Amino acid sequence: MKTLTNQLAELDRDIDDTIRRSPIWRAADDLLTSVPGVGDVTAHTLIADLPGLGQLDRLRIAALVGVAPLNRDSGQMRGKRTIAGGRAGVRSALCMATLSAIRWNPVISKHYQRLVDRGRPKKVALVACMRRLLGILNAIMRTKTPWLCA
Repeated sequence: MKTLTNQLAELDRDIDDTIRRSPIWRAADDLLTSVPGVGDVTAHTLIADLPGLGQLDRLRIAALVGVAPLNRDSGQMRGKRTIAGGRAGVRSALCMATLSAIRWNPVISKHYQRLVDRGRPKKVALVACMRRLLGILNAIMRTKTPWLCA
């Protein structure tokens, strides 16, 4: 167990060093981590697994990650909307970042509370906040401006 812990710490250091040595990745890391709720793991996952961040519109990036609602309709039957597909690793990291952002990011926190107050189930509100946070991160990467909201 100790060996695995040491190897994992060494891999984390290698990833940090690699990102810090590349000016483009360092700039992206600084922009992403400027958002409250987004830490190193989320930023590194987005940099590695979502190179289109900042280049696609918010609807396409949400579909690429797998947080866009998909219809389950057939003929006259109207089913529930669900999320599916996309990049599971990015979606998992984004979920953890959103849970943190609900607590520490005023924009995401207000959005979540508004949805829950309107009667949305908490998981539905969480996915909506994931989509909102992803849209914010996408806009930050597109405009190359850090988080400015107080």
